[in-house]
Amino acid sequence: MSRIENYGTEEPSDTSRPTATTTTGLVRKGRPVFVTVALLALGACTVPIDQATDKSTGFLKELPEGVALIAAPYQNLEEVILKPEDGCYWYRHVGPVETTMLPLRTVEGRPICTQVSAKPAVSS
Repeated sequence: MSRIENYGTEEPSDTSRPTATTTTGLVRKGRPVFVTVALLALGACTVPIDQATDKSTGFLKELPEGVALIAAPYQNLEEVILKPEDGCYWYRHVGPVETTMLPLRTVEGRPICTQVSAKPAVSS
């Protein structure tokens, strides 16, 4: 039989080769969510060049939008600082006994920090 004679009929499928239709479909459906999460994470990891702080209190005048979007809801987003020592955002927590600064965290409990440049290893 030539190719022309066999035209229009189905050839037997090769079951030894896996098909990627199910995993490809899942990847395509999850891609927008992944991109959104990645953009939010990157937005939280950038330090605005002109991040204004209130001179009297030391708190940020405006929290970056990416940080506000990923921060857990139970935290005080009105009184936040960015510590240069660790590159992380900290908020003022007023508790029943004391007032203290706590690290700003995501819903998953991870601290929200900017990218910190790697320090060169000190050799002696």
